[in-house]
Amino acid sequence: MDKFQINGGVALDGEIEIYSAKNSVLALLAASILTDEQVVIHSCPKIGDVYSMIKILESLGCRIIWQNNSVVIDSSNADKYEIPQSYGKEIRSSIFMLGSILGRFRKAKAVFPGGCDIGLRPIDLHLKGLRELNIEVKEHGANIICSAENARGKKIHLDFPSVGATENIMLAGVLIKGKTVICNAAKEPEIVCLQDMLCKMGAKVSGAGTGTIEIEGVKKLKGVEFTPISDRIVAGTYLIAAAMTKGKVYIKNCRPNDLTSLISKLNGVACDILSNDDSILVKGYERPQSVLMVETSPYPGFPTDLQAQILALQTVSQGTSMIVENIFETRFKHVGELIKMGAEIVVKDRYAIVRGVPKLYGTQVFAHDLRGGAALVLAGLAAEGSTTVENVYHIDRGYCQMEEDLKSLGASIKRITC
Repeated sequence: MDKFQINGGVALDGEIEIYSAKNSVLALLAASILTDEQVVIHSCPKIGDVYSMIKILESLGCRIIWQNNSVVIDSSNADKYEIPQSYGKEIRSSIFMLGSILGRFRKAKAVFPGGCDIGLRPIDLHLKGLRELNIEVKEHGANIICSAENARGKKIHLDFPSVGATENIMLAGVLIKGKTVICNAAKEPEIVCLQDMLCKMGAKVSGAGTGTIEIEGVKKLKGVEFTPISDRIVAGTYLIAAAMTKGKVYIKNCRPNDLTSLISKLNGVACDILSNDDSILVKGYERPQSVLMVETSPYPGFPTDLQAQILALQTVSQGTSMIVENIFETRFKHVGELIKMGAEIVVKDRYAIVRGVPKLYGTQVFAHDLRGGAALVLAGLAAEGSTTVENVYHIDRGYCQMEEDLKSLGASIKRITC
């Protein structure tokens, strides 16, 4: 496993451009199999999770070609409906393929998905939604076997506004008879992006971004060229990095309106933030002040995917902060690693109390998951001395050459290939 070696204490300075959103691209890749015509996704990040999803598509018979930063998917000869166990366990987003495979082939076989170990993350909502579309779903050990021969549209109410379940039902519903209505749907920008691509392919989907999404089934979808939205989590990570290192960073090709929950927490407290339609300028303070309370919740609330990063910022902020994790029950694995660096944190169930210290100290730490790993990199950038972040495989799943981005801002960081 590769690792990062970081010499901390350097204020980040410069500008950086944000690439397409991982959480959007994965759903769009899943949607590509809904048509037998060519799909081109532009500005596609070359990250671990994208490569994993591409391997799944290839295993189904799709032909994939990279053209610079665009990925071209030809699924005209796709003839398999089973996601190989080894691939499905690599990535949680493999579960999105259930809905799209069912739409294309009317049958599907998958395994319970893998990904980061940040909690139970049950897929009950996915399977319940598919069953309500009159799709037969059988569970045999680790396998999920589905038949959509008698599928039809229906009104579905999600007990929780799950992003994955919303996307899966959207993908399953576009090619079945009748009208599907998803109530209490997730409102994330990535849901809107998926709707936009599906509609460009000829689907009839409306309401994304609100709590109710309506889908009128159509018989066939066409090919498309599409550019996804930029990654709000990557943009948020680098915004926090600037604040944490007392830096000055101009973030281009981002969507500040998607980061309102983060910007409102930090602006005037940890840093000064100026933004327009597609960029953010961050100027860090000599000593950031603590954010009194951060509580994760579905969009437009504070994103769970930025919880670890903002917690890292609180470790060097003046004052005491409470972080409440409401989405995933074991998403504090980065805490133990931050404590090794001198952080003062107490965790009880879903609550973390962080008392800011004047400085962190570099040491060897281990990335247990994607966003926790990113938080450890930020801590290393702010720490005194040298920090080694092990197991950066997790970070590579969601950040495209993170070390190169940070080097471009003046950070002293290098990848060590093991």
